[in-house]
Amino acid sequence: MPGIDECLLEAMRLPGARGAALVDWTSGLALGTVGEAPGGDHETTAAEAAELARMAAEHGAFAAHGDGHPPVEDVIVSNHDSYHLLRFVDTSFDSSVFLHLWLGREEGNLALARIRLGEMATRLVLG
Repeated sequence: MPGIDECLLEAMRLPGARGAALVDWTSGLALGTVGEAPGGDHETTAAEAAELARMAAEHGAFAAHGDGHPPVEDVIVSNHDSYHLLRFVDTSFDSSVFLHLWLGREEGNLALARIRLGEMATRLVLG
C-alpha cells in the first residue's frame, strides 16, 4: 500500500498531470505536493481547494445519506485549459483529506483520471 509520496508520484504519471497534492480540508494544509501548482503556490492552492472541498462535503445537498462513506466521492472543476479533480479519501480516523489532481485539458483524460485517482485513494496509507 503506497504512502503519500508514492501516491502523488503515481498521480503524476497520468496523462496530462500538471500537479498533485494531498490536502487536509479542515485545515487547508497540503500534506504532500508534487509537480506544478495553479498560480505557482502549492499552499495557496491547497487552502483554496480545501474551501471548495469543505463546501461540498459539509452541505447535505451533495451528500450520500447514511452509508458510512465520505459524503462526497469527488469534485470536478473545469476551466478553459485544465481540469481539477478533488478525490476524497476514506480513512479510519476522520476522512478529512482529499487528493487534488490538476490536469491539462488537451493532454488529460478526465474519465481515466477519475478512475485511477479513486483506486489510489482506496490504497493510500496515512499515518
